Amino acid sequence: MAIMTCNYYSSTLKNTIALNVFIPTPEGNEQITDDEVKKQYHYKEGLPVVYLLHGAYGNYSSWLRFSNVERYAQEHCCALVMASAENSFYQNMFHGNAYAAFFTKELPEFIKSVFPISDKREDTYIAGFSMGGYGAWYLALSNPDMYCKAASMSGALDIVKLYQDSINNKINAPIMWNSLFENPDKLDGSLSDLIRLYDDCVKAGKIPELYQSCGRDDFLYEMNLSIKARLEQKNALLVYKEDVGGHTWDFWDKDIKNVLDWLFFK
Repeated sequence: MAIMTCNYYSSTLKNTIALNVFIPTPEGNEQITDDEVKKQYHYKEGLPVVYLLHGAYGNYSSWLRFSNVERYAQEHCCALVMASAENSFYQNMFHGNAYAAFFTKELPEFIKSVFPISDKREDTYIAGFSMGGYGAWYLALSNPDMYCKAASMSGALDIVKLYQDSINNKINAPIMWNSLFENPDKLDGSLSDLIRLYDDCVKAGKIPELYQSCGRDDFLYEMNLSIKARLEQKNALLVYKEDVGGHTWDFWDKDIKNVLDWLFFK
């Protein structure tokens, strides 16, 4: 397997940024022949890619530092792309960086120009945990022509309730609401509201498949149950899993294996 840390100037973020890219390569436990390499490692046609999003306080290195995701991705022969988004909730911030534009426009263009990555929707996936779980669904539902599947693990999926709980001191969240949104008190039904975005996808006739998971000891468990119920009322194509565990890497490292199995189930 090959893991590369890239540093390049982002015209969207107006800064030199770092990102990690994982590319599967033949491993020592494989029967390595020219035929086997051509059969399994479709470099010319383009590899399927998973954009992996981090949570609050994290960055581009989180997944590789705290999980075994590169080993799991090797088994599925897929590429991984991991970039930083600060605590932005993957928004085009009202005061700050345009992270939604970076992740959905500039970053994929850069990745596909440098690495052997497929440009097909059916080969493009996105997943994340916590803030990144919201981000995965947000970016996918905002760009249904781009991603075929999106997975949220322990996701902060209800941005409206999160804001209300934050300003009422029910949770301690590192979110600068007035920097993220022009009117944070008007998030309900806005283009940052996942339920609104899902309804828009239904109207447009193109909906990414969704995966949702959460630990039963997670402080976001009830929020996840609420979002699940609201989507089930809409007959959404949703895979839901829950298990023991909290808002921890023990849960996410275990569940990313389930996510990759779901992404690449044929």
